[in-house]
This record gives sequence, structure tokens and C-alpha cells, in this order.
Amino acid sequence: MAKKKTDTEEKLNQENTKEKKTKKKQYRNRELWIITYLFVLLMFAVIGNEIYFVYAKSETAINNSYNPRQELLASKNVRGKILTADGEVLAQTVRGDDGNEKRVYPYGSLFSHVVGYSTKGKTGVEYLGNIALLTSNASINEKIQNELSAQKNIGDNVVTTLDLSLQQAAYDALGVYDGAIIVTEPSTGRILAMVSKPDFDPNEIAEIWDEVTNEEGNSILLNRATQGLYPPGSTYKIVTALAYYRQNGGDISSYHYQCGGSFTYEGHRINCYHGSAHGRVGFRESFEKSCNSSFANIGVSLDLTGLMTTNEDLLFNQSLGLPYSTAKGSYVLGTNATSYDVMQTSIGQGKTQVSPLQLNMITCAIANEGVVMTPYLIDSIQNYNGSTVKQYRPEVYASIMTEDEAAFLTDMMSGVVESGTAKGLRGQSYTAAGKTGSAEYSENKEDSHAWFTGFAPVDDPQICVTIIVEGAGSGGEYAVPMAKRLFDVYFSK
Repeated sequence: MAKKKTDTEEKLNQENTKEKKTKKKQYRNRELWIITYLFVLLMFAVIGNEIYFVYAKSETAINNSYNPRQELLASKNVRGKILTADGEVLAQTVRGDDGNEKRVYPYGSLFSHVVGYSTKGKTGVEYLGNIALLTSNASINEKIQNELSAQKNIGDNVVTTLDLSLQQAAYDALGVYDGAIIVTEPSTGRILAMVSKPDFDPNEIAEIWDEVTNEEGNSILLNRATQGLYPPGSTYKIVTALAYYRQNGGDISSYHYQCGGSFTYEGHRINCYHGSAHGRVGFRESFEKSCNSSFANIGVSLDLTGLMTTNEDLLFNQSLGLPYSTAKGSYVLGTNATSYDVMQTSIGQGKTQVSPLQLNMITCAIANEGVVMTPYLIDSIQNYNGSTVKQYRPEVYASIMTEDEAAFLTDMMSGVVESGTAKGLRGQSYTAAGKTGSAEYSENKEDSHAWFTGFAPVDDPQICVTIIVEGAGSGGEYAVPMAKRLFDVYFSK
């Protein structure tokens, strides 16, 4: 009996041992599977990162001035040409009698900031299209022959969206004034012209480099169209008007104000431009006449949280995220702001700042039913024989307002042309909508930048123009005539 019991116990022990071994094996297998899965996931992560780098970040890495691959490409390929939309040469590389290559800009300072330069670093289209310009898509046979004869291949050409006649008109319109002009196509985002002054001759960049970089306060190299920040002046009333429209359910009919040339609230006073008294005005008349007093009154009635949201919707306080250098527009009015700061901000003064590019994007959204298209400068890449290597397409940047809100602002801006401060644009072969601005920038109230932003035609917007003229004075007096010259050139074509 004892022996039988012992046999049973031994059998149970054997079974327990076998079960433990099985569990231990299963546990080890599970560990192996976990390790395998983790390894596979890590491999996929590495592959995904490589794919992302190749397609999204490789150009940024290659464009880095410390990347030796640029020198390698330059040793094998002659840098390609930069062309206007209609084929005019804006930049090309020529070889002198001594065999040295030199980058030449046939139009000199006309395209200085937007095309940029490729010596002492790279800017403008020279930077944006750098990899394409240093890459050759010539035929294989031609490349083999060049390799055998120790000749360089000819790099690809970058075809821009720029229009020579509009660029010349913008440059001439700005004249002796410092400032910027940007002209775009609102339905696509194509940049048709971009001028910034003061300017420079890119043919001489190596010679003037020390002067323009060492001299304190020298901003010749700054592209004011994309990197300049200015108080928006009365162009900001577009933002204030939109905030009021949103907070009042789209009803502006009940608003009225008696303008005597100034507005006083809680001991603070805001004056209309040059002390003009506009009399009894509704919301529309306040916008058309750019009445500071009325808009200061509108400002103190707004919910500041809602005003902040409207500013954020219109791209303030955020990077524009474009592939070229841009400045970030700033809106700093907090919910606990003083009434004076609210009044100043509502008319585009105070600490609010905007770049011409951002204001142009806001204006394009109004013209394009609330949708901003991504502003772009390169239309296509072609090999030197003219065959297309890559074609760029318009892309939606963001929807920053509703179609109804865009229609409301279009109607308001049309009134500025027909009955307000931009009357210099009415009565033309085309219709236009816009907003002027006179932005004070010093303690002297007589000092102001002149603004205009607008588009044409009203019913089918094809061109959008934004202008800042530094220290000129009234937007209606200085910026509007410049806009007219640009609209005239565009529609004469």
C-alpha cells in the first residue's frame, strides 16, 4: 500500500515537473515573440523615418550650408537658370575666359530679394530651388559623354510664378520709398510679384557683403514683404469688423455712432485721422471712412476672448510654416487689457504687428470665399532643354473664415472703393475691393506708414495686392495710386 502511494506521488511529481517545463517554455516563447515584435516595430520605425527624411527633409538637409554634398553637386553640374513665368532669365551661371563660373542676375536689383543670391549663402528662389538648380536631368548619353570628356552637366532650370511686367510695375510704383509690395493670385496662391526696398544688386553681393552685414541697423538684405513687421493701422479694421460680425450674429444694422472727431472712454481719448469729424455713421460708413472714433467704440464693446480667437484664426501669433523666411504677426492684447489698449488695438495701433505677406493672405482668403491657398514661388522644374521634370500645384493652406464672412468683408471693402478712402480705384474698367491704412509708428502723430490691401475684380477675384510704404503718410493718398498702377498693368494684359 505504501509502495502504491509512493508510485502515485512520483507520477504526480513527474507530471508537475513536466507542466512546469511546459509553462517555462511557453514563457520563454512569449518573451521571444515580444522581442521579435519590438524588433520589427523598431525596423519599421527606422524605415519610416528614412522615407520621411528622403521625401520631406532631405532638401532641408542638403540646403544646409555645412553639407558637403552641395560642393559635390556643384563640381559635377553647372547651376541652372531661374526664369520668370514667361521664360525671362532672372539668374544664370556664365563661364569667363579664365574658366571661372560667375552667377549673373540680368535684372539687377529688380528681383533682388525674391530671387535672392547664391554667394555668401543662399536666399530667395536661389535657396528654394537650390537642389534642382544643382541637379541635372540631361539625357543619360549626354551625361556619359560629359563624364568622359570631363565636362560639367547643365543643371535644371527653376521656372518661377513671377511676372516681369508686374514686378517692374511694383518696383517703379514704390519708387524712392522704402517698403514692400506683394502681388498674388488668390485662387491659387501664385506669387506674381514681390518687391522690397531698400534693395541691392545681387551681382555685387560679394563686394558689398561686409558693408551690409557689419553696419549696425542696415536692413538692406531684409525682405520686407515676408520678414517685415509693421503696425497694421486701419487695415486691421478688417479684423475688428470680423470680430464684431461674429459676436453679433452677423447683424450690423443696429450699430450707429456720432463721430465728432474723437472718442473718449474711461479717461482715454482716440482721435480720427487729422481730427476729421465723420458725423453720424453706421457700421458700413465707419469702415468706409476708416473712422477711428467709431472703431474704438466698437472695440470696447467686444468680448476680448472672442477677439483673440478671431486674431488666431487670421494667423496672428503663429508661424506661417512656409519654406521661405517669414515673420510671425503678433497680437498681444490679453483678456485683462486696459480700455486704452483695447481702443488702440481696435484701430490697428498699440502693439499689434503684421507682415505684408500675412495681410495679403488674409485678403486672399476674403477674395477666395474664406480659403487661403499656400503662397508659392516655383511653378515648375525643367531640364535645360525645356522638358518638365516637376510641376508644382496649388495647395490649400487653411480655411480661416466662412464663405458668409468672406462675402461680408468683400462687401465692406467694395464700399471703401466706391464711397470711402480708396476712391482712387473706382470708375475703372475693373471693379476693386480694398482697405487703406495709415499706421503711426513714432511719438510724432504725423509719422505714419501708408497701407493698402485689396483685390480685383470684385465678383471674380484674379489679383490680390498688398502695399506698405514706410513713412509716407495716408494709405489713400500714397498706397492706393500704387495699387491702381498694378491693377492697370494686370488688366491691360
